[in-house]
Amino acid sequence: MTEFSFNQATAKYWPLVDVVKGCAAAGVRHVGLWREPVAEYGLERSVALVQDAGLSVSSLCRGGFFGAPDWLDDNRRALDEAAALGAPALVLVCGGLFDRPLADARARVASGLGALAPHALDLGVTLAVEPMHPMFCADRSVVSTLAGALALCEPFPPEAVGITLDTYHVWWDERVLELIPLAGPRIASFQLADWVIPLPADVLVGRGLPGAGHVDFAPLVDAVLATGYDRPIEVEVFNAELWERPGEEILRDTIAAYRSVIHD
Repeated sequence: MTEFSFNQATAKYWPLVDVVKGCAAAGVRHVGLWREPVAEYGLERSVALVQDAGLSVSSLCRGGFFGAPDWLDDNRRALDEAAALGAPALVLVCGGLFDRPLADARARVASGLGALAPHALDLGVTLAVEPMHPMFCADRSVVSTLAGALALCEPFPPEAVGITLDTYHVWWDERVLELIPLAGPRIASFQLADWVIPLPADVLVGRGLPGAGHVDFAPLVDAVLATGYDRPIEVEVFNAELWERPGEEILRDTIAAYRSVIHD
């Protein structure tokens, strides 16, 4: 099986200690972490916890939100945290309008990447811009397409600025299969989640496990792997109903869903 990584957001209410222990017990070697649970447990303790379990951190989420008042200091801290955890990528949710016109908000993202890229290079952590579905443009990310994300990356070396490619956010994009080969060296993180309908009132928590919805995974996975992508593939699912289940069950069903769409 291509290397699988369990993103802890898929089991939001499962404590970090239990996520790590559960993954190790299930033979899962990689985990995607989020800053808030890491901070709650303590960064140094989290580093030791993951290392002692023999796991690697495939990504840390999240940086970005470039319109926030403390964006620069917060993103520098996030890069430091990623480096301490051994995460090769810091996932960037770039932020919505923050009371700016759309063009200005996107320009602010470009400026923010320029400010952070030297620190990312020094630490060996890639700033991984995540293009998000357009329905999140106003409040979560003004970067909505793979083409737009690649344009933001272009001034920087791939080691400094790359992308997070999440099937949930890009499956609809008619250019995505055309652009993935061009994006190859920039793909710092690859995530799987499905598009299920009807969407809930809170669209943020309406994702499904791979195979539960309408995403055609095979062409996307094949295209990414054809670029030479050799990092773990994460499953990251925000789903309120899924979160209510025991963590061990979520992990078990996530592994099964991953295997249903990833074939050796």
